[in-house]
Amino acid sequence: MANTIDAKMFARMFLAGAKNLEAKKEWINELNVFPVPDGDTGTNMTLTIMSAAKEVSALQNPDMASLCKAISSGSLRGARGNSGVILSQLFRGFTKGVRDYEEVNVEIIADAFDKAVETAYKAVMKPKEGTILTVAKGGAKKARELADKGEEDLGVFLGEVIKYADEVLAKTPEMLPVLKQAGVVDSGGQGLMQVLKGAYDVYCGKEIDLTITDVKPSSAGSVQMNMDAQAQADIKFGYCTEFIIMLNRNFNIKQEMDFKAYLESIGDSIVVVADDDVVKVHVHTNDPGLAIQKALKYGALSNMKIDNMRLEHQEKLFKMSEKQKEETKEAEPEAAPKKEVGFIAVSVGEGINEIFEGLGVDHMIEGGQTMNPSTADMLDAIEKVNADTVFILPNNKNIILAAEQAAHMVEDKKIVVIPTKTVPQGITAVINYVPDLSVEENTDTMIEEIKAVSTGQVTYAVRDTIIDDKEIRQGDYMGIGDSGILSNGADISEVTLKMVEDMMSGDKELISIYYGAEVTGEAAEALGGVIAEKYPKCDVELQYGGQPIYYYIISAE
Repeated sequence: MANTIDAKMFARMFLAGAKNLEAKKEWINELNVFPVPDGDTGTNMTLTIMSAAKEVSALQNPDMASLCKAISSGSLRGARGNSGVILSQLFRGFTKGVRDYEEVNVEIIADAFDKAVETAYKAVMKPKEGTILTVAKGGAKKARELADKGEEDLGVFLGEVIKYADEVLAKTPEMLPVLKQAGVVDSGGQGLMQVLKGAYDVYCGKEIDLTITDVKPSSAGSVQMNMDAQAQADIKFGYCTEFIIMLNRNFNIKQEMDFKAYLESIGDSIVVVADDDVVKVHVHTNDPGLAIQKALKYGALSNMKIDNMRLEHQEKLFKMSEKQKEETKEAEPEAAPKKEVGFIAVSVGEGINEIFEGLGVDHMIEGGQTMNPSTADMLDAIEKVNADTVFILPNNKNIILAAEQAAHMVEDKKIVVIPTKTVPQGITAVINYVPDLSVEENTDTMIEEIKAVSTGQVTYAVRDTIIDDKEIRQGDYMGIGDSGILSNGADISEVTLKMVEDMMSGDKELISIYYGAEVTGEAAEALGGVIAEKYPKCDVELQYGGQPIYYYIISAE
């Protein structure tokens, strides 16, 4: 075996790692500590790496630089959930370490492992040991040790790194008691190991089908609705123009701002996302040639795509019935005027969507518990909100990192991520927004107010386990609070009431109940009546949320 890896082999190894992770995603999902029906670490990591794999598989005879760019860019935009964001940052750091070489050896790879870990740790505000970060750090430590000892055989080197990282993974239950109690290793760390093992298999000569199929984004339904709305609306600028600029070295911030200003003068729906030495550009214009000519001043172009939206509009209208045309004309939305501040909320459920809309939220991203939206979904939503400052409410702790990653990639708007971990926190944040205050004052106020919101969510267990010193059986109802499981049992009312009881520490004045799609109005009203009787000093509000999987979402504040 050669002691170096070239771009062709690196591409095959990456694709094999992606395929191995995809094949094991359901197994990894089952390693989630909480036995909830939406455990999705494996799914999030798979969607993240497959976004990059799709770009890699589209390359023809790539060199190391273009390959690394595809891996970094693809995973960055496709990142979903905390595990996906961390995985994308590991790839980002690693590719920075190898992109300048035609072939890489043990020493270069060891340096790249160090860079990967450094980059990923920086992306997490409060890194926790016993997670994917720990497994990655262990692998990097072993790689550095072998390189310093003078190991040159890549087969031996990679095998030893994987063996040691597996040992670190096996120790994660000793680092996080919650893992030990549940009897599982860290799911994110296991996902990373499957990537490494798949890559190693190809390096060792194993024949693997490296065909990459299309990745279905979580927002497919809302994307289709947006396309339908676009097909029915008047089109001011006829050509949807997209391309990537491979930047010249002398490109600077002023030139970037000038380029954005120029695009605004010839079109709208502008997105300019800078990522190291490339810029992804999207603009609706009547003259794509002008955008292309201007872009050529900054570098070479690739991935060019121009769609005639007027033609698509006519074709869609042709297929519609006369009745549909009439309904469309009546419902045709007017373009939203530019404003100072806008809001984006991650939401799921008809009732919860209506609540956010009623509070003035401009755009909803479908997702949350059942499917975490990606960084690309966030960027798409930001583009749609015509405001100078955009507040993002993730409403799920597993979406905050993706939102922050998107915020760092936008430069033509001020993006503020309010770290809401639940839907009730998101609702409280919007309610406490005061138009007369500055962005900074509102940010401080909203962050402070959401701290007073306790949230409980009722769902069911998908497997037997022991967690938080509670023995849980498959099919049990579970009341999950902000810091763990508060109650469980076979009776949903008893479980919910016990959960609320544990949420009522301190002086609470308001209890809000959002009942899900599988709960009848009568059952919800009965539960609300019992809670109101038990806590007479609190106002009790009952609202239809329509959320899947979670029978009740309840907040106390």
